[in-house]
Amino acid sequence: MTLTVTNPPALKYPKERSLTMPQKQARKNLRIKAPSKNELDLMSRVDTVLAVMRKSNPNPKCELYYETPFQLLISVVLSAQATDKSVNAAMEPLHRNGLNPKSILDMGEERFLACIRSIGLAPTKAKNVLKLSKIIHLEYHDEIPKTREQLEALPGVGRKTANVILGEIFREPTLAVDTHVFRVSQRLGFHKESSPEKAEKKLLRVVKSTWLPDAHHWFILHGRYTCLARNPKCDTCAVAKFCSWHQ
Repeated sequence: MTLTVTNPPALKYPKERSLTMPQKQARKNLRIKAPSKNELDLMSRVDTVLAVMRKSNPNPKCELYYETPFQLLISVVLSAQATDKSVNAAMEPLHRNGLNPKSILDMGEERFLACIRSIGLAPTKAKNVLKLSKIIHLEYHDEIPKTREQLEALPGVGRKTANVILGEIFREPTLAVDTHVFRVSQRLGFHKESSPEKAEKKLLRVVKSTWLPDAHHWFILHGRYTCLARNPKCDTCAVAKFCSWHQ
C-alpha cells in the first residue's frame, strides 16, 4: 500500500490592521533607550550630589501642613503660583479642624473662597476645590485616587500636583518639577531643557528611582533656602563644587 503525503494548505494570516496614532505612541513609549555614556557619567554625578544632600537632610519633609492625604491634595492644588507659607497660613486652621470633602461641600464656594482669599488665583482655585471635593466624596468615598490618570482627571490637578501626591502619599518614584527643582537641577548641570515637562523627562533618566521621591524634596529645599533665584548662597552651599553654574 502506498501512502501519499500531501502538504497542508498554506495558512493565510489576516493583515495586521494599521495602528492608530495613540497606539503607535504607546508602542514607542515601550522602547526604553539604554543610557548613553554621557548619561551614565551624569548619573554618577547625580548620585554624588544627592548623597551630599541626603547626609545633611536624611528625612526631607514636605513643608505644606496637612494631616490627611485629602488635605495635602487641597493644599498642593492651592500652592500653584503661590508659596507654601501663604497656603499654610490659610489652610492650617482648617486642616486642624478636620477639613474633609464633606466639610468643604458644607462650606460652599463663597465661604471657602473667603478662607483662601489671600492666596493667588483664589476664585478659580475655590471653584476647582469644590468640584474635586464633590467627586472625591461621591465617587471615591472620601479617599483620594491612587493612580495618575484618576488624579489628573480631577479639576485643578495637573501632572505636577499628581506627582507630588503619588510621591508624598504613595511613595512612588516621582519627581515633580516646580520652579525650585527646575532651577537647582539646571544649575547643577543635570539638564538643559526649556520646560518643566522636558526637564522631568530628562531627570528621570539620570536620577535613579532609589533616590525618589526624596530627591524632589532635596531639590526644592535647596532651591528655597540656598540656591535662590537671585543672590544664591554659593559660599555656604554644600554642593557648590559640583555646580557647573557656580563654576
